Amino acid sequence: MLYSVRTSQPFDTVVDRLTRAVADHHFGVIETIDLQKKMNAKGVPFEAHCSILEVCNPHKAKEALEQNMSISTALPCRISVYEEDGVVVVSTSLPTKLLVLFDDSESMQAIAREVEGALIGIIGQACAQAVAS
Repeated sequence: MLYSVRTSQPFDTVVDRLTRAVADHHFGVIETIDLQKKMNAKGVPFEAHCSILEVCNPHKAKEALEQNMSISTALPCRISVYEEDGVVVVSTSLPTKLLVLFDDSESMQAIAREVEGALIGIIGQACAQAVAS
């Protein structure tokens, strides 16, 4: 259900590289959520580094939504960057596994495969020389 890559690159470097890679793949970053800042601002001590990039290819989103509006509950796509055991991990949900919960038609799966390929490409570009898990 998840695609994850571990990298030895610094956390902030990975977030910056992801932002650039998103644009290179014709997606946009809707928002970047700094979970540590958000939690601490709410009075909840949280020390882990975790940034969540909400990304979208509006053309693909439109195609999917025109077929099934309930997919809006799974959009935008999210790429999470966090530290685990001293290593930076970049992870995303696989659209081919997620969208089948809403619509398993061949046309929806074609959209999911295309978006999934782009997300894997984005992560690969940002984490060059990393190992997928």
